[in-house]
Formats: sequence, structure tokens, C-alpha cells
Amino acid sequence: MADPRPVALDAFGGDKAPDAILEGAAIALGQGVPVVLVGDADRLKGRVPRGIEVVHAPEIVGMDESASTPLRRKPKASIRRIFELVAEGSAQAAVTCGHSGAAMAAAMHVLGAIPGVDRPPLCTVVPRRDGGQLVLLDLGANVDCKPEHLAQFAVLGEAYARAVLKLERPRVGLLANGEERGKGNTQVRAAFGKLESLPLAFVGNVEPLGALRGECDVLVCDGFVGNVMLKTVEGTVEVVGHVLRDELRRNPGALLGRWLLDGAFRRFRQRTTYDSVGGAVLLGLDGVAVVGHGRADARAVASALRYARNCAAAGLVASVRHDALLAFGAAEGALAGISTEP
Repeated sequence: MADPRPVALDAFGGDKAPDAILEGAAIALGQGVPVVLVGDADRLKGRVPRGIEVVHAPEIVGMDESASTPLRRKPKASIRRIFELVAEGSAQAAVTCGHSGAAMAAAMHVLGAIPGVDRPPLCTVVPRRDGGQLVLLDLGANVDCKPEHLAQFAVLGEAYARAVLKLERPRVGLLANGEERGKGNTQVRAAFGKLESLPLAFVGNVEPLGALRGECDVLVCDGFVGNVMLKTVEGTVEVVGHVLRDELRRNPGALLGRWLLDGAFRRFRQRTTYDSVGGAVLLGLDGVAVVGHGRADARAVASALRYARNCAAAGLVASVRHDALLAFGAAEGALAGISTEP
């Protein structure tokens, strides 16, 4: 039976809030995703789609404010209240397209991490050439990582692939500038041995092109590299789409071909653009927390809400907790304690 609890949505998170947020919530509700809006009820009065309730949260964290703002100066901010609803059991998941740093700080403070996880990574999926999906993490939550953190990311990413993508034995790769064991910087070379010690289907170092071709199901890297890689993939998709359309416009005789290809272009966009998923999930928290794109439009907001609901329905948190405890326990001797922070 589907969880009747709503997904808590930050009504004032994102460059296009609240208009795109309200429209996206209406789209998601029409697709069967229950939603509760969280934000200043006075500013939302008369604008909320029928069938959606509002939880009042009078404070808003701006993009120019510190990541610690919802913890110290604005405890009644909507970007914090959505996670409190999850912690209270009133919502099955939370979504914000607002300040990513503030979202991560608030989610970590309110929900807490599962045992063995020091730094929850941001995780999403991108399409592979072979038709599969690549789990990519970290996407920017942790820019400076120790090898132990990359080992944690590997376990969390594998658990995600099992729970959400339904892969029985996900192949885990470590992002590097070559496939040989000795490739990579000091951090990557040190992490290689730690990943080998984990009970995972570790396939070794994987280059970006190899990962996108299908050489692994989960690709592990630090947040700086992962964020750059994701933005490069998104940028490449956008450029390719524009170049193809421009070339078709150059020749009047190609207009028929363009018309015939419209369906293919539409499916290409659905598979590859950032708004097809809508956001990234913070793995390793005691609750489902999805951080959407700051420039999200209504379609991306609806996608993020569906994504959050699907993660919750897949039992992601329980799966991650189970796999993490097994992996960290099995690797305790080899890693000398995978948890590295107090």
C-alpha cells in the first residue's frame, strides 16, 4: 500500500520560487504524489493549488546567506521545517530547491546520519550509453574528502543502486584519470585499497567515458570532481541539442527531417536533461532529503517530488542503514574504523 503521507516541499526555495514551486506541486499532485507546502502562509494565501495544505514557516533563507542560517539565525525557516516534518513522521520525504549548503546543514542537524556515516553525499543518476543508469556521488556536499569518506560513499551508492534501481549486484567504480591501479591523485590511490576491502563488486578505477559507456553502475568521487562532472554532462547535453537543431535549421530541405526527428529529440531530452530527475538525494541520513536545482522550473520541481516519493517508497533509508552496517562491520579490521570524525 502506498504511503499516504505527503512529501514536504519548501515553497520558497529556488530562483523561480514560489511560482514554479506552486505549479510543480500541482503537477505532482495530479500525478498521484501527495504534497504539503512549507512556507510563509500569508504570502501563499490565495495561490495554493486545490488539495494541497500549507505548514506555516515564516522565515526564508536567501541564496546569499550562510549555510548555518537555518541553524542559528532562522530556526523557523522553511528549508529547516521540511526536514522537521520528516523527523516527526508527518512527511515521507522532503524537497527543497533552495540554498544547497543550508539544506545540507539543516538536514544533517534535524535528521542526523545513520551509524558509520560521517559526511552524507549528494547522489543522483545520469543515463548511460548502454541504456542503463549511472549512480554518481558525491555531487558537491563534500568538496574535500579523505579516502575513508570515498569508501563510505561507495557503500552508500551501492545501497542506493540496490534499493532504487533494483540492481542485485551493482558494480562500483572509483573515478580516476586511468584504469590502472596506480592512477589518480594521492586521495584516489589511497581510497583504492579501502574499496577493495569492502564487500562490494568493486571494478577498480573507471574513467568518465568508461562510466558513461556502462563499465560500472556506481561511480565514486569527491564532491568537487563529481559536481564538475555532472555540470559537464548537463552542459554537453544542452550544447549537443542546440548544435543539432541549428544544423537542421541551416538547410530548408532538412525541415522535413527535423519534423520526423521531433519525437527522438523529445525522448532525448527526457532521458538526459537535469529536470528529468529534478534533484539529488542526500544519502546516509535518517530520512529522505532531496535537494533540487536552484533554477528548477515547474517540471523539475514535479520531477524532484516524484523522485523523493520513489526513494521513500523503495525503502532507501532502511536499505542504506542495513548495507552500511554490514559493510562497515565487515571492513572494520581492514579500514581500522571507517568512521573518521567525532
